[in-house]
Amino acid sequence: MSKKKTVSLVLSSGGARGLAHVGVIEELESRGYKIAEIAGCSAGALVGGMYAAGKLPDFKDWICNLDRIDVFSLMDFTFSSRGFIKGEKVYNALKKVVKDCQIEDLSIPFSCNAVDCHTGQEVIFREGSLYAAIRASGSIPSVFQPARHHRHEFIDGGVLNPVPISLISNHENRLLAVVEVNGPESLYIEPPKKDEKGRRFMSIPSWLKDYQLKMRHYFPEEIKEEKSTSLSSINLLTRSFDLLQDRFCELLIEKYPVDMMVRVSRKQAGTLEFHRAGEMIEIGRQKAKEALDALENGYT
Repeated sequence: MSKKKTVSLVLSSGGARGLAHVGVIEELESRGYKIAEIAGCSAGALVGGMYAAGKLPDFKDWICNLDRIDVFSLMDFTFSSRGFIKGEKVYNALKKVVKDCQIEDLSIPFSCNAVDCHTGQEVIFREGSLYAAIRASGSIPSVFQPARHHRHEFIDGGVLNPVPISLISNHENRLLAVVEVNGPESLYIEPPKKDEKGRRFMSIPSWLKDYQLKMRHYFPEEIKEEKSTSLSSINLLTRSFDLLQDRFCELLIEKYPVDMMVRVSRKQAGTLEFHRAGEMIEIGRQKAKEALDALENGYT
């Protein structure tokens, strides 16, 4: 297969926005591209790991069927100052859908990063338990408790390297494709209403909408404008982390000769809005179509 169709794929961090990576991968495959290597960070490690394990369809089916209540139930909250979510419950649930395996046994070379929270060094995972690596890579500071692995504690790889192009071992003879989901608000697009098969995404039931309207009529004083604009301390922390990653991503991208860039606005979804999986996947697909059209037109 020619360089034009063989891809080294880099998937950035970004919480729930990282589900856009699924749509990008599906669009690449639908056009006949072969993904020969994947490097991921945080959410990018999760999606990239599922793909490298050959289990992306199973993962997609699972996460696209989670609603707000399901997502909330998978959050094992704690009062610890090290993070308000333990982070074990969701991975234990996912392991029932996709079993753990060894990274070195995957059919596609895969790597992801995390940060040793005591030494401050970036740690690269290229072998060992896939879930241990993903859990370490996605330990968002102040949100998820640090991941313990082999007597070390790890936090999110996005702290030091949110777009881990440096992990790719071979991009000279392949297309270097980067998916970055911490882009500026100017890249925001209207969320799609349907998936690629024309099925509408889950929405608020009509009875609940009617109830909300009635309550606004009877209790107008309860609807305060400040609620939509103010941020809680947790939202401020995640917002700050997103902004830092956004700027860091731009600096990292400038360092490498990227052949194809897919960028998604950080405004598209909050860090923990995993109930919007279907929507984010379609946004990723749409953005990938635009990038691939530009790439392919450039070759002809």
